[in-house]
Amino acid sequence: MDTTVMIEKHPQIKDLMAERPIVWRNPDYGESAELPLTQADIFDAVARWERFAPFLAVAFPETAAMNGVIESPLLKLQHMQPAWEAINHQSLAGQLYLKADSQLPISGSIKSRGGIYEVLKFAEQVAMTHTDLTYMDDYSVLATPKYHDLFAQYGVIVASTGNLALSVGIMAATFGFKTTVYMSHDARQWKKDKLRANGVTVEELNTDFSSVIPVARAAAAKDPHTHFVDDEGSRDLFLGYAVAGVRLQHQLKTQGIPLDDQHPVVVYLPAGVGGSPSGVAFGLKMIMGDAIYPVFCEPTHVPSVTLGMMTKLNEKIAVQDIGLDGLTAADGLAVSRPSRLAGKIMRTLLLGTATFEDNELYKYLTKLLDTEQVMVEPSAAAGFTAIAPITNQFPELAGKNVTHIVWATGGDMMPESERQLDYDLGRKLLLAVEGE
Repeated sequence: MDTTVMIEKHPQIKDLMAERPIVWRNPDYGESAELPLTQADIFDAVARWERFAPFLAVAFPETAAMNGVIESPLLKLQHMQPAWEAINHQSLAGQLYLKADSQLPISGSIKSRGGIYEVLKFAEQVAMTHTDLTYMDDYSVLATPKYHDLFAQYGVIVASTGNLALSVGIMAATFGFKTTVYMSHDARQWKKDKLRANGVTVEELNTDFSSVIPVARAAAAKDPHTHFVDDEGSRDLFLGYAVAGVRLQHQLKTQGIPLDDQHPVVVYLPAGVGGSPSGVAFGLKMIMGDAIYPVFCEPTHVPSVTLGMMTKLNEKIAVQDIGLDGLTAADGLAVSRPSRLAGKIMRTLLLGTATFEDNELYKYLTKLLDTEQVMVEPSAAAGFTAIAPITNQFPELAGKNVTHIVWATGGDMMPESERQLDYDLGRKLLLAVEGE
């Protein structure tokens, strides 16, 4: 691939190649486009979640208090906001919130939305094909031995760097599916251990994530009773994430957070392969419209969605094609090639992207714990890195009428030893910068 020609057409590629943080403004944002999915598809997914709520309340008692609803809190960061201002040496006029998907039940990450949803849909299809289950039944029956024995005749396979594996693996194994997860070299050991403890088979490959997916796909294709969860292009994963638009709209209303042309909301989403942030962003735009602005945040070493959308090559280009190594401490974002859906559906819905250096993540996760007693994994702190560059590039989003929502994508299941290592690194970096 001729990078010289690409640089001539897209000068910012030179900055990407040099691993410099950038802000990419999407030139097609707000244009009209025919989308392959609709509001009706989102509401169909909402209804499926509601049908499964009685099952989830039984299978996962931690969801019983919310009647089987899997949702995360929207937290106002009253104490983190001044800490953010100190790190960035600038004020933030608007309000700062955290969408704490790190606290989602079952798997503690944004992947609970898409990964769990796809497994639920597969289980529903199997049950309706082989039993007399109807849409109006109490789905808690799916937690009985009769259905567990049925599901044991089927398999689920997924490829993941970690969080998708946890959501798919834990849910599929709970149903009784024979569950196998293929993981890349950058997946954290504790996530592998957690999966094995839940009865999931873990296949480790000494390669990057993009190379793992074809291996997993081929393994699933050998068995007609095995369902493959395709992080590169699954419609069901995408719609599971999109339900977040319905849920967040309700939270904004109940918490009295205005959303209109005079009160815009900017949402900062970490992006790896791009499936989960694209699904969420699609849901936000379809449900709440023009006053909400999605932004993707990516590591300087792995700006796969930025590169794909900037060049309009989408999944046909990988970061290695411009000389990047694809390595990052943000394991959930270590994906060299974007999904088939991300760039195409986001072409007119995504405001832009911002890239960041890994060390910045640790500063924010440490300050978040210090100020709000909320712990997230490194990749989940990515949204904090984008606020300053985005508000500087888009002055209309820098006023006191603006709400900024950082989407914390994971971290609640991290072992204490991992949390301490990340926190200590952040403290060390802050000391060096602040001279504390």
